[in-house]
Amino acid sequence: MQPSAPALPWQELILGGQKSGKTRRAEQAARTWLDGAPGREAVYLATGQAWDAEMRQRIQRHQDDRAARVPGMRTQEAPRALAQALQACSQPQTLVVVDCLTLWLTHWMMPMEGVDFGSDQAPAQDWSAQRALFLEVLAACPGPVVVVGNEIGLGVIPMGREVRAFVDALGSLNQDVAQVCRHVTLMAAGLPLQLK
Repeated sequence: MQPSAPALPWQELILGGQKSGKTRRAEQAARTWLDGAPGREAVYLATGQAWDAEMRQRIQRHQDDRAARVPGMRTQEAPRALAQALQACSQPQTLVVVDCLTLWLTHWMMPMEGVDFGSDQAPAQDWSAQRALFLEVLAACPGPVVVVGNEIGLGVIPMGREVRAFVDALGSLNQDVAQVCRHVTLMAAGLPLQLK
């Protein structure tokens, strides 16, 4: 008889730098969830958008790797209307991976000219309203949620006003998401450090 998979937290925030192992850890949580019992599902809410050739290649590579590591997890793009997508996907038998908060904030604070968000156009609300809605939806999700975000405030203070505002906004968002989540993990060199 196979041992049962360990119970996952209802919400986990995974923070770290670029290539720290954040997404891999989220995918492992999804794989554990799917293997834990029949009838379970997993959804990957992707906030990234392909605005150039390199980003298109990067997204395709991530999609291919994810399909190999977590077969059965479906992907849905949610570059701006993340709260609405999370609310629609979250079910008791569905684990949702949100990857990532940093790109979601980028689409709101530093939108790329000419980027088409397609059917993911969020209602005509400002960033603070979308942020508040996301935190409300995350706290009320009936199923497990794993949220991925970057920790970018450990380096030098940026020279530009807009970049400083972005770093401040992301730091505040990470703090508020951490308050909602039962578990918070910091990734470095592929290794997890449990913060909460």
